[in-house]
Amino acid sequence: MPHHKRELSVADARKEVHEASNSKSPPRAQEKRASTLINFFSSFLGSRNPLAHPADPRKHTVWLLDNTAYQPVNEETGETQLRWHAEVVACIFEREGRRDVGNLVAAIADYIGLDGDVGGDDEPRRRIAERVQPFLNQVSPARTVTLQVPISRPAQSHKLGPSDRNGIVSQTVDMGQVGVYDGEVLRPRLQHFGDEPVSMSTTFSAPEGWLIVSDIDDTIKHTLTLEPTGIIRTTFADVPNAIAGMPELYRYIHAEFSPAWFYLSASPYNLYPFLHDFLDEHYCPGTLVLRDYSWMDITGLIKSFTEKTQEYKVDRMEKIRRWFPRRKVLCIGDSTQKDPEAYAEMYSRYPEWIHAIIIRKVTDVANMEEKNEPERFEKAFKYVPSHIWRVFADPKELYDFVDGVGMEDQAL
Repeated sequence: MPHHKRELSVADARKEVHEASNSKSPPRAQEKRASTLINFFSSFLGSRNPLAHPADPRKHTVWLLDNTAYQPVNEETGETQLRWHAEVVACIFEREGRRDVGNLVAAIADYIGLDGDVGGDDEPRRRIAERVQPFLNQVSPARTVTLQVPISRPAQSHKLGPSDRNGIVSQTVDMGQVGVYDGEVLRPRLQHFGDEPVSMSTTFSAPEGWLIVSDIDDTIKHTLTLEPTGIIRTTFADVPNAIAGMPELYRYIHAEFSPAWFYLSASPYNLYPFLHDFLDEHYCPGTLVLRDYSWMDITGLIKSFTEKTQEYKVDRMEKIRRWFPRRKVLCIGDSTQKDPEAYAEMYSRYPEWIHAIIIRKVTDVANMEEKNEPERFEKAFKYVPSHIWRVFADPKELYDFVDGVGMEDQAL
């Protein structure tokens, strides 16, 4: 039985956006955007799903998310495997999405106060339409794809999937013992998937060295995460703006430490193209880690930015640590949400892993007084040595701190 897509009038779309910005209740159940109910329910069967089918380039869109390859370390013996592994994430959508995108664009434009009743400025409306579309496309459960990795001759082929109920494949690929160097980048691509290549970047990172875990929203990009209207405006309508001084700081850190970069955000994966383009323009290449579920309504988007962010970030950092237990980690975040508490929790678990924590004190968002109180940071970092963490307002304050971290590293 086909799944019927919900059509919104302009009035309904405006109501949805307004309710999202004021909602304090749990997100409404997301629509199960499978092409058939069979596909959705069969997605719970996992890798042995007998009903899984290959994705079809005529019917499906596939994203491959950039990743970082690692050599597993046996924590009991300390031995490093010579084989390279990488978690490959693919997002699979139906090509036909909801047809009411125009009404939702009009409602968002109207809600955030663009000129005209439904927003008369063409460029912001174009950006809204482009960024909202991944939220409207149906996800495609129970689909498989084949990844071609140009790491040997002939190139390796790895079957990925089937996709889960959110249309996501998350699978560890064993690329074997191959001759690559730390920092080398390859471009795996989908095999036999239409005329337009679907590819990703895989960066190979050795077991030892530095690793940066960086938040995105209000740490390196203006998002206004405490203001629902601000989230909607900066996510859908505005040209994304980097926090002043942060691109230069990140380039300095990269030159000093040659680290592996992980950008850890509470944003849903629907925003991957938008955030990937932003990072590509302003910051160092790295792996972008996003929440692995998709929302059909704006309420879910607001909740994604604000609910259980500490638990989510700790969980993802635990995974990163399993990949790179010997790397030295510098954590960078901000004061709007739970970055201080999340990083402090990880330090309490693995003090030998976390070597420095940097928190941006956000002063350009309303109602930040309590979150910026010194007592908040002192409580969060109660069990973290004072030389490990630093709170800053201007990135220029950090260069001496970063140099100090580097000098401590040289002394080890």
